[in-house]
Amino acid sequence: MKTCRVLSCRKALRIVPILLLGVAQASAQAAGGTPPIREIVNTADYMAYYQGRDGRARVHMVITDSQGRTRTREFTILRRDEAPKGTPDKEFIGEQKFYVYFHRPADVNKMVFLVWKHIDREDDRWLYLPALDLVKRIAATDKRTSFVGSNFFYEDVSGRSLTEDKHELLEANDKEYVLKNTPKDPDSVEFSYYKMRIDRNTMIPRLIEYFDKNGEKYRVYEVLEIKEIQGYPTVVKAKMSDLRTKSNTVITYTGVKYNVGLPDKVFTERYLRRSPRRYLR
Repeated sequence: MKTCRVLSCRKALRIVPILLLGVAQASAQAAGGTPPIREIVNTADYMAYYQGRDGRARVHMVITDSQGRTRTREFTILRRDEAPKGTPDKEFIGEQKFYVYFHRPADVNKMVFLVWKHIDREDDRWLYLPALDLVKRIAATDKRTSFVGSNFFYEDVSGRSLTEDKHELLEANDKEYVLKNTPKDPDSVEFSYYKMRIDRNTMIPRLIEYFDKNGEKYRVYEVLEIKEIQGYPTVVKAKMSDLRTKSNTVITYTGVKYNVGLPDKVFTERYLRRSPRRYLR
């Protein structure tokens, strides 16, 4: 299951969307049999976030600061696709729901992060803080802030909408596609663009590099290990590094399972306070 970012669009009578990518490559075949950039972007997004109808994984997170000191987080992540009945699995990259339940350490135990990922508007995000018995809405302006003190952002958990960026194919060779992604609204994010290297065999993004407004690389996502699970190529270990603070976060996925049959009711505000233990085991 693709989730932390590892581990994304949008409405849906037409399940694989016709995205307005804003580049000439979107509607033309490149030399050497390279598919249109729209197809590359959609497929990579599917492989990162949509394989299977739903999924579950246990996540171990290790946060390391510039002095080598570490902190850990352990949580279970549940994912459910909101695909219309009869939609072929590999054709859906639409709305989703994510439920993240924290187990350890004690100060985050029973904390819950819930996402409703939308097609035509900003995602809905909630954070349940058990110590205060408080449900907090996470504003759209906060989606690119630290996820529970790690180097991952809230947006990394469920993915960035493809329609928010212009996509340009920089290179295509026998091993990978290299894309440059530039935000359509540069004032809404802290980066000026990011480069993505997509493995040509699996179509999984293996390396993502973020560049600031001065063109300096400052943030890097790397896939460290991929395994095939239930026939799905699956990221089971990944790393996010902040080159400015010299800190990083490594996430490892275990107990990954697809097509669990998660009911929609799990992904509601009711279950922020009342965890669905049956599906968290």
